[in-house]
Formats: sequence, structure tokens, C-alpha cells
Amino acid sequence: MNSRLQSRNVTVDGHRTSLRLEQDVWEALEEICAREDMSVHEVCTLIERSRTGSSRTAAVRAFILGYFREAASDAGHARAGHGNMAEGGKDKKQINREGLSAILS
Repeated sequence: MNSRLQSRNVTVDGHRTSLRLEQDVWEALEEICAREDMSVHEVCTLIERSRTGSSRTAAVRAFILGYFREAASDAGHARAGHGNMAEGGKDKKQINREGLSAILS
């Protein structure tokens, strides 16, 4: 695990800001963005709109954890077509924007 912090600029709701996250966390965020066909800026904006009381970086970390916990659930495994709960083919259904918002709540 690469725990070295790295700062990057992101645009959140049209405003440029920076986030300081571990390299592995950046890679996880980029993986989510690729899976959801969204930019880092779009995902960070979704996170920002749901953020209450925590720092932006804490909200991003919590979102990433929630995203992968949801994917690791029985239902998430079934949607991805792997794990013990997979039924039938390989339905690689992506979580839509409403699903992303549900992870944030």
C-alpha cells in the first residue's frame, strides 16, 4: 500500500480546489471513475453535494470505501457476475448516478 500523500487539483461544482490523498486512494477513485464513465471532477462534485460536516478529503475517502463495500456485497457480486451469489451470465451493470448518490447517504 502506498500511503504517501499526493495533492491534485480537481474542479468541484465549477470551482478549482485541491485534494491531498494517498496514491492508492487516487487510484481507487480513478478506477471508480473509469467504471462509471465519469470524470474525477464529476464524481467529486457528486460527493461534495452530499457532504455534511466532514472535510472534503474525508468525504472522498468515505465514498470510495462505501463504493467498494457495496460492490463487495452479495448483491454487488451478483451484478458483477462473480462471487458465490452470481447467478447466470456476466451482467456487468454499472451503478448509475442515483446509485452513487445512495452510497453517499
